[in-house]
Amino acid sequence: MTEWVMPFLAAAATGILSAWGVGGGTLLLVFMTLFLDVGYREAQAVNLLFFLPTAGLSLWFHRKNGFLDKDVWRQAAVPGVLASLAGAAVAVMADVSLLRKPFGIFLLYSGASMLLSARKKDK
Repeated sequence: MTEWVMPFLAAAATGILSAWGVGGGTLLLVFMTLFLDVGYREAQAVNLLFFLPTAGLSLWFHRKNGFLDKDVWRQAAVPGVLASLAGAAVAVMADVSLLRKPFGIFLLYSGASMLLSARKKDK
């Protein structure tokens, strides 16, 4: 009966982080692969399905509150869609074991960058 508690808590926490723009979907992907024994491709699919409503609601609220710069959005939309399509094509064709290491390196780099920038701001 309680096997749904951990996935529910992980989804709730990563949903909140995603709404803040922190990258909660990345944490959801890591959680699913490490703790729920979900395969990497399946975790990617769940992550993408999770991302769509979260991103849509976040975008709506940011627009409502005046935080959406229309000029930047217009400049980023087409390259963003094209890069997403290219990334999806590479992810589907690539061997899963090849995706894990670069993703892990990316996570380590991102985490270190966030920690170091937070320390610089504190000083």
